[in-house]
Amino acid sequence: MSWLIRNRGRKFASILALTGATLASATGAVAGQLTGVWKTPGGYVEVFNCGAAVCGRISPTLGDSADKQRLDTKNKNPALRNRKIGGLQIMSGFEADRGQWTGGKIYNPSDGNTYSASLTLQPGGSLSVKGCVVAPLCRTQTWTRVTP
Repeated sequence: MSWLIRNRGRKFASILALTGATLASATGAVAGQLTGVWKTPGGYVEVFNCGAAVCGRISPTLGDSADKQRLDTKNKNPALRNRKIGGLQIMSGFEADRGQWTGGKIYNPSDGNTYSASLTLQPGGSLSVKGCVVAPLCRTQTWTRVTP
């Protein structure tokens, strides 16, 4: 009996460590479902892991060469209007939440605004991207995977 009492803490710590490792690998696998290049109505976005979250940037290599050289002229901050659109990070802070990625922000260089957003993988493999000024003032786009 004394052995059981002495080792109970070790067993609990082992179970806790195993559970944490399982959750960490599951979170990585879920985020991995989004990583890759997506075709949007306006170009291509590379989605990648950034810490525990998912982020995205406008592809600096895919799309029209004029788009790659285009500047962020509509940005609300005048100091940022000379940066190139190609390679610009436009998505940040998306975390997995019951089949969706929520809590993120998405920047739209076409109007210079940043929106609260959520991402949902659709059964056919497309990605539903919903950006909101404030709910229910939202707009949804469908993105198509180019590369996993």
